Amino acid sequence: MTENRATLIGFSAVLLWALLAVFTVGSSPVPPLQLNAMTFAIGGAIGVIWVLATGGIVRLRGVSWRVYAFGTLGLFGYHALYFTALRLAPAAEAGLIAYLWPLLIVLFSGFLPGESLRPGHIIGALVSFAGAALILGNGFSGFDANSSLGYGAAILCALTWSSYSVLSRRLGTTPTDSVAVFCVATAILSTAAHVAIEDTQWPTTALGWASVAALGLGPVGLAFYTWDVGVKRGNIQLLGTASYAAPLLSTLVLILVGAAQPSPMLVAAALLVTLGAWLAARAGRAGRPVA
Repeated sequence: MTENRATLIGFSAVLLWALLAVFTVGSSPVPPLQLNAMTFAIGGAIGVIWVLATGGIVRLRGVSWRVYAFGTLGLFGYHALYFTALRLAPAAEAGLIAYLWPLLIVLFSGFLPGESLRPGHIIGALVSFAGAALILGNGFSGFDANSSLGYGAAILCALTWSSYSVLSRRLGTTPTDSVAVFCVATAILSTAAHVAIEDTQWPTTALGWASVAALGLGPVGLAFYTWDVGVKRGNIQLLGTASYAAPLLSTLVLILVGAAQPSPMLVAAALLVTLGAWLAARAGRAGRPVA
């Protein structure tokens, strides 16, 4: 597989993740860990079917338990934090903070062997963080204490996924089939955590059930397999560049379905987060040697 093809496959995950917020809103009132368990059960089933159909069982035998633990904790942690953020804070605003991960991927990848951190990365980071500060400051009207836990979860969410994506680069020889194991293990871990600390609440409408199914099939299913291919075999900084579209697309979808109001603060924050990620990614791309 060529690097360009792997990068395109990885970008398909970005398009699916642009729908993550709207499906999460639609799945209410299912609590975060239960939603994790339900959606990863679907995503894991997709992976198991694919592994069995392609003979991937053989490829999984040589994978270290440490890799399985790393992948499971990455998927479990990111989505538990993401679903929590969107349950405890306004969806569009929390989603934008969580979508600092494309910027952080570019920044963190600057520390990988053969890469470097450039002034453009720092400028992009400052612009994106200005957008996040605008959200945290509720425009210029002061910090919204009622949403603080949600915003905190969104910040941890961004750090979790960007770290997972960059560190996955060091697992480049791990077969993508292993993502199926990550998903199944995440579903099991989420179920145990849900039973321990949450009250079970099922979707109350057909839209709610459809949202859960859509999450499991797309953003929490197929997207992980395509993203895994992209970050391991594609151009990780170019994927960071492409990923800058995710926060803007996600916010636009929420506005179109009426789940968020297009306020000046929200639009400005979305543009700043997106612009900052683009500037940082552009700096990284400019620093890559031409083959």
